[in-house]
Amino acid sequence: MSIALLAGLFGFALAATITPGPNNLMLLASGANFGYRRTLPHMFGILSGVTVMVLLVGAGLMALFEAAPGLTMALKVLSILYLLWLAVRIATAVPSERTAACRGPMSFLQAATFQWVNPKAWAMCLSAITLYAPDRTLSSVVIVACAFALVSFPANSVWTWLGTAVRHWLSDRRRLRRFNITMALLLVASIVPVLGFGG
Repeated sequence: MSIALLAGLFGFALAATITPGPNNLMLLASGANFGYRRTLPHMFGILSGVTVMVLLVGAGLMALFEAAPGLTMALKVLSILYLLWLAVRIATAVPSERTAACRGPMSFLQAATFQWVNPKAWAMCLSAITLYAPDRTLSSVVIVACAFALVSFPANSVWTWLGTAVRHWLSDRRRLRRFNITMALLLVASIVPVLGFGG
């Protein structure tokens, strides 16, 4: 891969991971509700999940979705239902102190597996492989996966930090409730632009 193509890949990966989407909006909410340190497993889960997803999409899943359009539709429906459930979970994160304590931040495994029903993650992976590893050779796919792995944590850290920055302001329960409801609505809205992935 040429230097120019590599630079383009890193620019694409950074833009794709730092722009608003389900992952970043949930990190913003998690940072505000639980702080940076407790959100670290969530961030590492995203990093691992997206990296593995890029590798598997490049290794053959892309061809499977191209051959079976019905799978793409099934994935879209599953993604919508799961994101709606997450939005409800975020919107109702602080009904009481007891419930809030039970609903902790997303775990490493939850964040990693979430990528498989995250429409933006699918759109990023499919676009990255199409643009930067069209031959789908092992070396080119690994380079794309590494690019996402390198930019994911810094990009996600920005959103988590933003959440922690407003945490003190959200110490008022009414403000926190309004913030969580807003995050839930934005999470639902964030899936609209990427629902066309895979055709």
